[in-house]
Amino acid sequence: MAARHRNRLREEAPHLVGIGTEPEFAIGQRALLLRSPDGNLLWDCITFLDEKTIGTIKARGGIRAIAISHPHFYSAMVEWSEQFDAQIFLHAKDRHWVMRKSPRIQFWEDTMLHLWDGLMLINCGGHFEGGTVLHWPAGANGKGALLTGDIIQVVQDRRYVSFMRSYPNLIPLGATAVDHILKTIEPFPFDQIYGAWWKANVLSDAKAAVRRSAERYLRWINA
Repeated sequence: MAARHRNRLREEAPHLVGIGTEPEFAIGQRALLLRSPDGNLLWDCITFLDEKTIGTIKARGGIRAIAISHPHFYSAMVEWSEQFDAQIFLHAKDRHWVMRKSPRIQFWEDTMLHLWDGLMLINCGGHFEGGTVLHWPAGANGKGALLTGDIIQVVQDRRYVSFMRSYPNLIPLGATAVDHILKTIEPFPFDQIYGAWWKANVLSDAKAAVRRSAERYLRWINA
């Protein structure tokens, strides 16, 4: 890959840096480096990692830990963790999807896991039992933000999101799973959502967008 690809780092928001590979590789997702006073968190992962990327991230404070929304983005997480001496947080419900074992992986089991600086991992399920989103209370100028991967998928109309069992096969989640996602994230304030791809972001009124989207979704799958 080093002969044909490079990584691009771009500011997605204050203290939030997107990291994506060009030309696109596989499904073309980008990771997010959340810069926080007590340590940086890498949210989700990409496959390609080169010396330039390592140096650029170290210049921005390195990576204290890696947290991943679901197994589709496990990617080269162990290589990333070794380069930055970082811990990896994965939900225990997805333990059997880990193909490369590492002592750096910490499996957590509850609905929520407190990290640092108010950061919170939330297990809300979705297209994997261990599906996780990250609540960033300092995001959106203190109004709160969610980093969701595609557990809560930002769609082309940025006023809406969606919830799928299988994106490649266009199989929707059932009503019970969607209702569980809504109830799990309800206690958390957030005005923005940052999804799994470049520009896949809801930049205002995101909590209302999730609620509105779920109502529309449930109305049609129950029709």
